Amino acid sequence: MTGASSVSVRGTVVIDTEACKGCDLCIDACKPGVLSMTTARTNTRGHRFPELLVGCTACRACADVCPDFCFQVYRFDEAKTWSPEGGLR
Repeated sequence: MTGASSVSVRGTVVIDTEACKGCDLCIDACKPGVLSMTTARTNTRGHRFPELLVGCTACRACADVCPDFCFQVYRFDEAKTWSPEGGLR
């Protein structure tokens, strides 16, 4: 991924993948588009679950729409920058 641009990250989420039933509501609610539903992996109950990609804004849309309370949202005090070369800084 050399040459790829950096991404501003304002927060992160912790996802309780075992509580997820794979309803996809969080995927549609995520305006930055940083949640992706697994396709080949499932939780122990047999459900697909969301994974977080780089670029979370900590907007809480995923947590607000989730019927199973699978998301814990954390906002950074200051935005961080992620790059393929250096990770999160």
